[in-house]
Amino acid sequence: MRHCSVQVRGLLTRDELDRYNALMEVGSYLESQQRHDLAYHVQKEVDILILPAIERLKEKGRARDRATAEFLESLREDEEQ
Repeated sequence: MRHCSVQVRGLLTRDELDRYNALMEVGSYLESQQRHDLAYHVQKEVDILILPAIERLKEKGRARDRATAEFLESLREDEEQ
């Protein structure tokens, strides 16, 4: 089973995180039983589950980029004055 990044995991809601942990536990058990065919389907569920957190992470990055652009613009305006 592939884990998502720490950044994405940090943006999961409590319910999403509980479901993520349960799915990872099931997937790990299936892999230990050599049932990779079933673990594949569990991994797909994990991939779908983390999509909202990935979008939240992207939005944080876009907000940071906007703040940086505003800061640089304010520096440019200060130099012009």
